[in-house]
Amino acid sequence: MMNDLNNFPLFQEKMINAGVSAEAIASFRHNYEALARNETGMISEESIIPCEDIPVIPDLSADDQDFDPSLLAKTVVIKLNGGLGTSMGLKKSKTLLPVRDDANFLDIIARQIIHLRESTQAKVRFLLMNSYNTSEDTLEYMETYEREELSGAGYIELMQNQVPKVDVETLAPVLWEKNPAQEWCPPGHGDLYAALLGSGWLDALIDGGVKYAFVSNSDNLGAVLHAGILRHFAESGAPFLMEVTRRTAADKKGGHLALRKTDQQLLLREVAQTAESDMASFQNIKLHQFFNTNSLWIRLDHLKELLEKEGGIVPLPLIKNQKTVDPRDKESPVVFQLETAMGAAIESFNGSQAICVPRSRFTPVKTTSDLFALRSDAYAHTPDGRIALVASREGKPPVIDLSAEYKFVDSLQGIGMPSLLSAQKLTLRGPVRFTDGVKIVGEVTFINESGETKWIAGGTYKNEEVIL
Repeated sequence: MMNDLNNFPLFQEKMINAGVSAEAIASFRHNYEALARNETGMISEESIIPCEDIPVIPDLSADDQDFDPSLLAKTVVIKLNGGLGTSMGLKKSKTLLPVRDDANFLDIIARQIIHLRESTQAKVRFLLMNSYNTSEDTLEYMETYEREELSGAGYIELMQNQVPKVDVETLAPVLWEKNPAQEWCPPGHGDLYAALLGSGWLDALIDGGVKYAFVSNSDNLGAVLHAGILRHFAESGAPFLMEVTRRTAADKKGGHLALRKTDQQLLLREVAQTAESDMASFQNIKLHQFFNTNSLWIRLDHLKELLEKEGGIVPLPLIKNQKTVDPRDKESPVVFQLETAMGAAIESFNGSQAICVPRSRFTPVKTTSDLFALRSDAYAHTPDGRIALVASREGKPPVIDLSAEYKFVDSLQGIGMPSLLSAQKLTLRGPVRFTDGVKIVGEVTFINESGETKWIAGGTYKNEEVIL
C-alpha cells in the first residue's frame, strides 16, 4: 500500500466536479490522511477502562407540560434518515416501511413533532438528514404533511454528503465504468458535522436562536425529545451528551462507552474498531455495560467553536471498511470506504458527558427480527408518540432469532403474530405461520425442517422446543 498523499488531488478534483462542499472535502482529507498513515482506527482493550459511574435518569414520566417553552424555542430535532434497508430487501427509504397500524416511521416521527408543537405551543425545529438514496422518496412522502416546516427540502432536509471509494491497491479514486455511481459511498453518520456546516444549516440555526440539537436515528422510534433530558442537558452546560443504556445479549455488537486510560476521556468504541483478539471483551456485557443508543445532544454554539478550532472538521477516528466496489460482484475491485461515527465526537468535546436512560428510549429496527418484535404486544404506543417496550418487560426486549428465509420484509407478510409479552427469546427455524392465540413464555423454539410451511396451533408455549 502506498503511504503518501500524492493521490489526494485526484479525490479533490473528483469531489469538486461533483459539487461536494469544501467542508466535506476537508473532512474526507482528514480521513484519507489517516488511511495513508496506515492508521487502523483500532481501540485496544488494554488502552481503555470500562465505564461504571454513569448518571442515570430512571424516570421518564415527565409529560408535555413539563417542557420549558424557552428551551424548546432553542431546540432542533434532527433525524438521521439515510438508510435504504437493503439488508431487509427494501429499495426505498427504510422509513417508508409500515411499522404498526399502517403507519410508517415517517408518519410516527411527523406525528411526534406535530403533537409536541400542538401540546406545548412551542415551535421546535425539525430536520431530516437524508442521503442521495432517500431524499426523493422521503420528500415526496412528506408532502402529504401540509403543516408549516414539515415538508419540502428548504424546510426539513439536511443532505448527507457522498465521498469517493478508495482503491485498495493504489489509494486512488476507484473507477468503475459499469456503474460510476458505485464509485461513491456515504461517509457514515459522522458526516453530520460536515453536513451541518457545509449546507449552511449550522449558521442558519444559530442565527435563528437555536442552541440545542437532539439527534437520533429515524428507525429508533423510542428516541423522542424529552422534557427532563432537555432540561438536564441545558442545566449541565455540557457541550455534548450521549444517551447510553445498559447492554443486553441483543447488544453485543453495539458500540460501547469507555474511558481512555491516558486522560480519562470518554470515548466510543465500535465493533469495526475492535481487533479479533479483543472481541470477547468487546462483547462482554458485564464488563462494558453501556452502549451508545446513537441519540445525542449537542450544543450548536460549542460545535461551531470546535469546527473553527479544528479547521472546519470534527477530528473523528477513522472507520475503514473494506468491500468490493460493486457489493454484488465479488470479483470487482476491492475498495476502502472511509467512514466515521457521529458518537465518536464525545472524545472531541472537552466536558462531554453521558447519561444512562431506560431501554424504552431504544427500539431500533435493523433487521426483520427487530421489526417482528416491534409489531408485537411487547411494545405499545405511548402518549408522546413513541413505540416503546411495555412497562412489565422492565426494559428488556424479547430476543427474536429468525432463520435465513425471514431475512427480507416480504417474508413476514401473513406470518401472524404471537403474544411476546412474556417472551424472553423466540427462535424460528424453517417456514411457519402462527394461528391466533399463540402465546410465548420464556424461551421457545419452533423447528420445521420439512421445507413446507407449517402452522403453529393456538395455545401457550413455555420454555420448550417444538418440532413441527
